[in-house]
Amino acid sequence: MANLLTRIKNSIEADFHSILDQKEQKNPISLLNHYLRQCEREVEKAGKLVERQSTLLVEFRRELDKARRNADKRAGQAVLASEAGETDLYEFAKQEQVHYEERADRLSESMDEAGLELKRLEQKHEKMKHKLKDMSLKRLELMGKENSVRAHHKMDVILEENLLNEPFNRFDEMETYIDKLEKKVNRDYYVSSMDVRFHDLEKKVKTQETH
Repeated sequence: MANLLTRIKNSIEADFHSILDQKEQKNPISLLNHYLRQCEREVEKAGKLVERQSTLLVEFRRELDKARRNADKRAGQAVLASEAGETDLYEFAKQEQVHYEERADRLSESMDEAGLELKRLEQKHEKMKHKLKDMSLKRLELMGKENSVRAHHKMDVILEENLLNEPFNRFDEMETYIDKLEKKVNRDYYVSSMDVRFHDLEKKVKTQETH
């Protein structure tokens, strides 16, 4: 049963990767966008870890300050008890003082380590953000190239192939129409100009006959 489930799982994974490969071949930019979205989520997660480390550092500092204040407080109480001859209070205060001082030492070491770790995390996070930005810019470059290739291909198809199985494509038809229109306009202009000259000539002849 386990072997059957494993085979089914492997088969599903193989089909999934096959689909991804086909998708990448058909639209590589789409798959790149998918990868970038995944990277953005990872960068966002890393940013939250950095924030969490920063919060822990603040908590360490708070506990350290508290431990040092308690140690100072017990130290003062030990002096007061010693001067008053209260041996049991003195011993209690000294034990507490030592306890808080040891805690403060541990917290100080932990805070230093947390601070160094925070710096390392911040550096890595910045590096991740720069990498993501570089990938985003690379995507823009690829999108520009892909768009250019697609545009050239589509234009070549329009320019080279016949549309709707007609003898000429639409651009050729438009060019032919413009040529015909230009000839007609020129011809009409020529005829019109001749009519004007005939009219002037007729007028001139009548004027001469009158005189």
